[in-house]
Amino acid sequence: MSTTLTIQKTINLKTTIPGPKSQAILARRANATPAGLAKSTDVVVADAKGAVINDVDGNTLLDFAGAIGVMNIGHCAPNVVKAIQEQAEKYIHTCALVTTFEPMIELCELLNKVTPGSFTKKTLLANSGSEAVENAINISRYYTKRKGVICFEGGYHGRTLLTLSLTSKHGLFKKGFGPFGGDIYRLPAPNIYRKPDQMTEQEYIDFSIKNLRNALISQVDPSDLAAILIEPVQGEGGFIPMPKAFLQEIRNICNETGAVMVCDEIQSGFGRTGKLFACEHYGISPDIITTAKSLGAGLPISATVGKAEIMDAVHLGGVGGTYGGSPVTCVAAIEVIKEMTKPEFLAQADRVGKIMETRLEEWRKKYSVIGDVRGLGAMRLVEFVKDRKTKTPDMDITIKILKDAVANGIVLIRAGLYSNCIRLLPPLVITEAQLHEGLDVLEAAIARANPQTN
Repeated sequence: MSTTLTIQKTINLKTTIPGPKSQAILARRANATPAGLAKSTDVVVADAKGAVINDVDGNTLLDFAGAIGVMNIGHCAPNVVKAIQEQAEKYIHTCALVTTFEPMIELCELLNKVTPGSFTKKTLLANSGSEAVENAINISRYYTKRKGVICFEGGYHGRTLLTLSLTSKHGLFKKGFGPFGGDIYRLPAPNIYRKPDQMTEQEYIDFSIKNLRNALISQVDPSDLAAILIEPVQGEGGFIPMPKAFLQEIRNICNETGAVMVCDEIQSGFGRTGKLFACEHYGISPDIITTAKSLGAGLPISATVGKAEIMDAVHLGGVGGTYGGSPVTCVAAIEVIKEMTKPEFLAQADRVGKIMETRLEEWRKKYSVIGDVRGLGAMRLVEFVKDRKTKTPDMDITIKILKDAVANGIVLIRAGLYSNCIRLLPPLVITEAQLHEGLDVLEAAIARANPQTN
């Protein structure tokens, strides 16, 4: 006599998304906040734990957005919540520019230890990824006494004046703003999926490296190059892993010219790719690394970690801010690092990544609307196109699939230079059953949008 194994489902929908209570709150949001503040879904959260979100109408959904990569450790991780509660009972804020408190020092020590590079490091804490990048560029310019910064098409680095100047994707982020900061030189970033058809992958990488070298003649002289800023895996640009040879060439150029290599790991860091930082996959150590998002388990914190001689270059009082190194956010980040440096946590992240990679590759072979699937580790993405030969982006079907999937119980966000991609950033603590359940929902939405399979 055989038995059938029943797997308990997590998703439980009692109303449509959004339900009546959600609709009322969404109406209040529309009246109270600027029209330019976008939202990917109409989900209104009541509570969240691990990879699960419950909305105000009693619906249970699976989180595949992770607050745009913020919740790698999961919603309300018990050790993080406990640390926050205990710290809040002692003191909440006394300001690092006025006093010294141990949580800030301990976190900086941990970051100096766990970030790539065998050299002595120092850490500057702030509140957001934008601040971390802005600090990195300002410090690089101060240290080198140069102005020029090379960044790349598809890169996203923030919304402050300087970081918006560095950010690509003009129509969504920069349109109507400006003027922007100067001495910034934007180069094409190698995107293997969209390489010229006549080139092999290696020829395209070699061509990209040649263009990088040419920029030191055509755009900025090495004597005026302060920094090269790059995401090892582009986030908003479409989860594009940089070719290893390209990142290594940036490292070589910085070694040769004295420019500072800055790796923006705000979205790709803290276990997302199966290593604590994505640049560890490439065998390089940046001079400065910027982190945020999942560092704080949901609290606003960022860090600029770099070579001590570079970080120490700025005059006394030249860096810092009122809330940088808040003790409450620091204790949360300490718990994150302690948990994520455990071998079993990174092993779990690796398992999540391999399951997603396998499932997405099956979809690519099956559904003609999928042009590409890519990523690194558990940082995965599906790109939708109108035609596989022309690779024409299909933004409309992307929105249709996303809305369908959200209506059926998973929280998602888009990405990509053309906004024709769906990115997958579930909390790394998601169970295998929950992961497959959410992927099943997304695949069903793709199938409904593309009934003609390959």
